[in-house]
Amino acid sequence: MNVKSILEKLVSFDVLGGESNLDLAKWIVQYLSNHGVEAHMLYNEERNKALVHCRIGPAADGGVVLSGHMDVVPVEGQDWNTDPFTLTEKEGLLYGRGSCDMKGFLACCLSMVTEFKSAKLKKPVYFAFSYDEEIGCMAGDLMAQTIRDFYPENCTDAIIGEPSLMEPIIGQKGICFYRTHVNGSEGHSSRIMEEVSAVHESARLILWLEDKMKRLKAERTDARFNPPHSSIHVGKVKGGIATNIIADQCYFDWDVRTIPGDDFDDIMNDFYTHCKERMEFLRSLFPAFEIYTEEVHPPVPPLDTASDSKILKLLRSIGINGPEQTVAFAAEAGQFERNGFDAIICGPGSITQAHRANEFIAVDQLDKGRTMLRNLIHVLSE
Repeated sequence: MNVKSILEKLVSFDVLGGESNLDLAKWIVQYLSNHGVEAHMLYNEERNKALVHCRIGPAADGGVVLSGHMDVVPVEGQDWNTDPFTLTEKEGLLYGRGSCDMKGFLACCLSMVTEFKSAKLKKPVYFAFSYDEEIGCMAGDLMAQTIRDFYPENCTDAIIGEPSLMEPIIGQKGICFYRTHVNGSEGHSSRIMEEVSAVHESARLILWLEDKMKRLKAERTDARFNPPHSSIHVGKVKGGIATNIIADQCYFDWDVRTIPGDDFDDIMNDFYTHCKERMEFLRSLFPAFEIYTEEVHPPVPPLDTASDSKILKLLRSIGINGPEQTVAFAAEAGQFERNGFDAIICGPGSITQAHRANEFIAVDQLDKGRTMLRNLIHVLSE
């Protein structure tokens, strides 16, 4: 199978984040087995999802991990011109859900198996394919730990093939999603000074979060990112039942995106301290007043790869000559870094095509992805 036919097969598996990926995982394992590669599946507790990993080449130190995720985002409500789960080629572009994010990279890896196998590798290459990346990088840490612990040899270099137009991404922001609930006292709107409005208190908390973001900006910036500071954003607010009824319930959804060096726990501890002070103050008016926050999206750590890192030097040696980039989106690269890997993001396709209707990857991007891997063979054979 060539790279396009492999991508066509991968796209046909409509594995959304959060859903079982076993059919796709088993197909990849069988494909690898057909090419003489022993691949392994690591199941979740429910045994309805699995990581896929393998080693090609000798059990020697100094290999390179090629990592990507198997799941995609939904297509419901999007205006597609083609069947999103049938790869369609038009004028050098391959349309389909996941063609860019990021089954294009997986197809490049799988299409190179024969060349990896026939090469006289002195150092191995590892495939590390995860699930549930699109709903919060849920298996990124497990994937990194599995490669680190399953294989006895030492491997510290990891290329995460998120779409980057084949340019090196050395930094990503961390991200976490939260939902804050406010429990106030219901009453007639004319009694606003005698009751505790959950909507009003939510508004005060939202303004506090905005001020916290301004303090973070004043304390620390990183010019590599846009914006160059950690950000806090409230995207959804819901509360109250009528204009003339004081709201007893309200919640708001918000996210934190941190630059390297800023810490989720520090930000949240400040927020919790402020919430505790508000509760102590307002419970004299309404004893059942409460603020509580739940974590909706687990924290994904930022990536902070140095410009003189070994992994960036490796990419330069295999033909990746574009300028160093940073991104605000989350990926599993930060999790690999947290688990001891020298990690970097580099893969075919443009992130501007991700998560939208009529997602595509250019054929020439697949060619460039395969060229990078072919050059990697030469480096690992030296």
